[in-house]
Amino acid sequence: MTFWGHLAVAAALGLVVAGPAAALDRKVTIVNNSGITISYFYGSNVGTTFWEEDLLASDVLANGASVVVNFDDTTGYCRFDFRAIFDDGTEIVKKDVNVCEVATFTVNP
Repeated sequence: MTFWGHLAVAAALGLVVAGPAAALDRKVTIVNNSGITISYFYGSNVGTTFWEEDLLASDVLANGASVVVNFDDTTGYCRFDFRAIFDDGTEIVKKDVNVCEVATFTVNP
């Protein structure tokens, strides 16, 4: 059987997928355009019920600054919830960001 014949059989059996989610780029540039320093930034896949660790670790993200974050947590998820906590204690949450499609995420006021 030819390659195309095997592919047709696999497709008929439902074994072929459009493309593995694991191969997708999950790197997103986080840009702080809020006018205030971000002290903590979290990104948790939508399959979790809690916030993962602070992605800035011991750093902060000053206004006008940016950081590249790789959201590949080996789960295969593309959709993440983001949470930014500012140095004045206020916070914003953005739900259901598709990190497989978004290259830049800007935190605005």
